[in-house]
Amino acid sequence: MAISEQAVLAALATVTDPNTGQDFVSGKQLKNLRIDGGGDVSFDVELGYPAQSQIPALRQALIAAARGVPGVGNVSVNLASRIIAHAVQRGVQLMPQVKNIIAVASGKGGVGKSTTAANLALALAAEGARVGLLDADIYGPSVPLMMGVTGRPESLDGENMEPLLGHGVQVMSIGLLVGADEAMIWRGPMASQALDQLLRQTNWKDLDYLVVDMPPGTGDIQLSLSQKVPITGAVIVTTPQDIALADARKGVAMFEKVGVPILGVVENMAVHVCSNCGHVEHIFGAEGGKRYADEKGLDYLGALPLALAIREQADSGCPSVVADPDGEIAAIYKSIARQVAVSIAAKAKDFSARFPAIKVSRDT
Repeated sequence: MAISEQAVLAALATVTDPNTGQDFVSGKQLKNLRIDGGGDVSFDVELGYPAQSQIPALRQALIAAARGVPGVGNVSVNLASRIIAHAVQRGVQLMPQVKNIIAVASGKGGVGKSTTAANLALALAAEGARVGLLDADIYGPSVPLMMGVTGRPESLDGENMEPLLGHGVQVMSIGLLVGADEAMIWRGPMASQALDQLLRQTNWKDLDYLVVDMPPGTGDIQLSLSQKVPITGAVIVTTPQDIALADARKGVAMFEKVGVPILGVVENMAVHVCSNCGHVEHIFGAEGGKRYADEKGLDYLGALPLALAIREQADSGCPSVVADPDGEIAAIYKSIARQVAVSIAAKAKDFSARFPAIKVSRDT
């Protein structure tokens, strides 16, 4: 009995992508369906985001669905992630070797932005993506300490710097170029120029995502970054308290003015659980970040506790995602990373690579 393609597609359409809520057929992720005369079926499924930990379960679900069609024999599924470049601000060109840039920002310091940026980068890498982490906090670089990287970056060509590697993530920071006790006493234009050099003169190696740990606030450096750097989207980090939220609003407004999409809000230090007695206390208020996200119509990516382990692991150069990859805190960071990647995958693609660069020359 001949097996119809429609029957197989109908069966496969019953399998839903847990990250998008959409089936792979209507989402046009299923490609190259082949049915041979003996009833063997093969097809490809292409994910637009990294999902290494989920691929085995998704493959089994798709195989089971296809085998539910009468007459189907062996089922072969090639399921893989293909991450592409997505659109950025109008008039800003993409960087070579970097497909998508994620800015992690906050309106004020002390809300755990750098810790969130480091764990977000590590979580994306854990799912199979090629990831870089740029420490854009010129005046208070903390990424080298958090990522456990030391030493000066090398330059193989005398012009560009080679990023250092921390837990599989490519890392660059001004903190790698100056002494640990050296203060960066620079005015805004100097700091902005230094940051632009760190970004563009680092030999990033074929990155799917570059996570940028933005400096806190909405000053000259932040504005220059958001206007000149091709940012795919921004993640806003805040604590639940009104003071932090007031500054987070300003950060959101800045990105909106320059046309950078907000990928969502992360609520840090949302609750404290006493390690001795288990008492739960909302030290900085309850669900302020969630209320703000709902008010603005932004995605609420998740809440992290005020936990000793997060601080200790970051200070030791081994953030939560790598220190305790199967733990509850790492699971929250991985959920945030997955939501960010899925949100980026749903955005408009960048088509600039399809058009040749136009050069105007004058005959002499």
